[in-house]
Amino acid sequence: MKNKAEVVIIGGGISGCSIAYNLAKKGVKNIVVLEKNYICSGSTGRCGAGVRMQWGTEMNCKLARKSIEFYENANEILEYERDVEFKQKGYLLVTHTEEELEQFKKNIEVQHSCGIPSRLLTLGEAKEIVPYLNTDVLKGAAFCGKDGFLNPFKTTDAFYRAAKRLGVKFYTFTEATGIRIEKGKIRGVETNKGFISTNIVVNATNAYSKNICSMVGIEVPVYSERHQILVTEPVEPIQDPMVMSFGLNFYIQQSPEGSFIMGRGDDREPRDLRITSSWQFTEEMAKTIDSVLPPISKLRVIRQWAGLYNMTPDKQPIYDKGENVEGFYMAFGFSGHGFMFGPITGIVMAEMITGETPTIDVSMLNLNRFKTGRLLLEPSVV
Repeated sequence: MKNKAEVVIIGGGISGCSIAYNLAKKGVKNIVVLEKNYICSGSTGRCGAGVRMQWGTEMNCKLARKSIEFYENANEILEYERDVEFKQKGYLLVTHTEEELEQFKKNIEVQHSCGIPSRLLTLGEAKEIVPYLNTDVLKGAAFCGKDGFLNPFKTTDAFYRAAKRLGVKFYTFTEATGIRIEKGKIRGVETNKGFISTNIVVNATNAYSKNICSMVGIEVPVYSERHQILVTEPVEPIQDPMVMSFGLNFYIQQSPEGSFIMGRGDDREPRDLRITSSWQFTEEMAKTIDSVLPPISKLRVIRQWAGLYNMTPDKQPIYDKGENVEGFYMAFGFSGHGFMFGPITGIVMAEMITGETPTIDVSMLNLNRFKTGRLLLEPSVV
């Protein structure tokens, strides 16, 4: 293992691999990525795989649009010999309350100002897209055909391989156990396999970001919350878009292999980093789907799993550098949307580290906003 690096990135998910690739593309040499398990073993590999531009804040709309534009050409940009399997079949957002329907209208105004081709639908139009949708329990819908889903393992692998070709060194099953600081400056990272001298450390650990920040004395108002997903037996293709409801608290899509993947949030979920499964989730998921998409509730569940959302108070990410620790950078707190923002995370963090003019000004996503109260509350999260 190297004992010296220009940059050490902690975390081998979509964010860490994207940051490494973008730094290397800018000519930064001697980059090391540390991953305590295998590449894509954390939140990225346990996500629902959807990507959307239908958000309620201008910032998230911009971040998502830039990322989706990248994903549209990811195979070519990253020179990936396989396929990241990006399928732009849209997101159909549905609501069961008039209040949320009004929020949809506000969201669409924001989305249109960012050049996102979303539109409000009647329930009849929504049923044309998903014929077995039970519109009796709904009030309205919105749709964007450029939203979609892709394979998180292959997408992360594409960034990983592209970064490796540019000279980035990845050390798997290598855990950061401490960060050395001298006179307020980063001096290196202690690992279970030895010490790496460096002046720059990037915390891209998402669910474990609070632990890494504590190593340098930075307190962050984030917590990691268990989110569960289940997958059904495969059937013939019957649903193109992801169907999602914020108020009814679910998302569901049919994979290219025919299985349905679905999940929901629950603010009562444990925050102790567990990734076990529960029968309560399965029961609540079945009830919801039976109400909104009745035929799907009859499918057999073949497995379920859990991942961790790293939540911030306003459900928007933190992109920042340590105020009192020179050389420490942060990219986490994605509140369940780190995979969606993977490409832009790499871009904005590489620009921040190299001191370049940002592609998107993310300065308002700094850590200090939680002290000043200048939050950017995102209304559209499951």
